[in-house]
Amino acid sequence: MMSIFYYDKTFDGLLSVVFDAYKIKHFPQTLLTEGDIEPMFMERVHTTVTDANKSDRVWAALRKKLSKQALNHIHHVWQSELPEADHLIFRYICKVIDSPHSVETHFADEDVMAMLKLAKKVSKDTMYLIEFVRFQKTKENIFFAPVAPDYNTLPLALRHFIDRFADQHWALYDIRRGYGFYYNLQRVEEIILPDENTLIDGKINPTLLAEDEQQFQTLWRNYFKAITITERINKRQQRQHMPARFWHLLPEMQN
Repeated sequence: MMSIFYYDKTFDGLLSVVFDAYKIKHFPQTLLTEGDIEPMFMERVHTTVTDANKSDRVWAALRKKLSKQALNHIHHVWQSELPEADHLIFRYICKVIDSPHSVETHFADEDVMAMLKLAKKVSKDTMYLIEFVRFQKTKENIFFAPVAPDYNTLPLALRHFIDRFADQHWALYDIRRGYGFYYNLQRVEEIILPDENTLIDGKINPTLLAEDEQQFQTLWRNYFKAITITERINKRQQRQHMPARFWHLLPEMQN
């Protein structure tokens, strides 16, 4: 009979699952949360309660055996939000703990390779988010930008914006996941927009923009057109470097 562990689908909860698995010496084949439908021929074995002490101890153990890059890969895979990402991380962590040597370069191992490939995809999506952000100035002098990454990469990109725009009030909002972050010159706090009229078709309501914002957007579009060499337009190459899925958020790509 295959076994199921239940947890709260948080990262600390997943690390707590690892702790519990080694403590009770039973390792799950499936990780679920309350409300999920249990597969046939499987049984609930354990429910993990998220515990900061447990998760900290597991993470401390990983820090002793993995490089900073490999630790970042674990975070990146978690932020992918793919259905099997948590169990992939669980298997990977168990292999790290059980091996007397570093496993992060054992590319013949399917879990190690899967971690690396998925982490690279999430990292690339994070760079796209940073590269294609277009802030718009609101009447409250907040620079606001809607984003729509494939993966949940907004938390991974925050450090860049804090360092780059430390002297400005700004907000980034993930329109796919319905949450964002606001920076008030001192700290970042998570936000959820309460007013449905704040965003229209994934873009900030024009009535909320500063008076000169439309002028700046027009100037930016004119500049973009001015530097374009019509004879050398290559749509295929343009999509390669600027994926079409971002175009609806870029002022320079609007007619």
